[in-house]
Amino acid sequence: MTLAATMVQDFEAARRMMVLGQLEPNTVNDPLLLRAMGEVPRERFLPAALAARAYADESTPLAPGRALLQPMVLGRLVQALLPQPGERALVLGAGTGYGAAVLAAMGLVVTAVEEEAALVEAGRAALDFALPANRPELHAANPAQGWPAGAPYRVILVEGAVETVPEALWTQLGEGGRAALVRAGKGMKGRASLFRRAGGTVSEVPSFDAAAPLLPAFAAPAGFRF
Repeated sequence: MTLAATMVQDFEAARRMMVLGQLEPNTVNDPLLLRAMGEVPRERFLPAALAARAYADESTPLAPGRALLQPMVLGRLVQALLPQPGERALVLGAGTGYGAAVLAAMGLVVTAVEEEAALVEAGRAALDFALPANRPELHAANPAQGWPAGAPYRVILVEGAVETVPEALWTQLGEGGRAALVRAGKGMKGRASLFRRAGGTVSEVPSFDAAAPLLPAFAAPAGFRF
């Protein structure tokens, strides 16, 4: 067996262990989600030097201040959204597009926005490999502005922590839509929140503790100094 074939088998085994050892014990039980995370090659969405860490029970760095979310955190955020095949989804702070790939593998129509051009370039290559069909659109733009051209969305996922939520996001969330993000705390600590739009208003329900890096586009404005 070649080295490349052995590595593929190793990653497939690691993917199965991620599902069995990290997702299922942490109440991630949506069959579509488990299948998607068990099939999408997470290692492809990381720099080659970090591929061996793809299935660790932790966030994995992508660039300064950026990371691929811990599998359990991403899984619980996605599950909270109750995503259904055919729904339009928007992923913000998408990094290299792993979260977008998971939603697409669940059958959603996905638009993703990332502000770091290098991550977008790497992400497009990863998506070309991982999802030849139903490939998400990955755009280089400011995630705090969403992607109005594709609105309204039924699902919005923010892949990182936020200090402020721009009003533009709620104008792009359709009636009956759901959004999930992590409210920033101290350091990497934060708390996941789920939002729902009903009757023209958006309500927020805090959920579980979650570690996620603060996304620069969603940082609170610096205070003035006199």
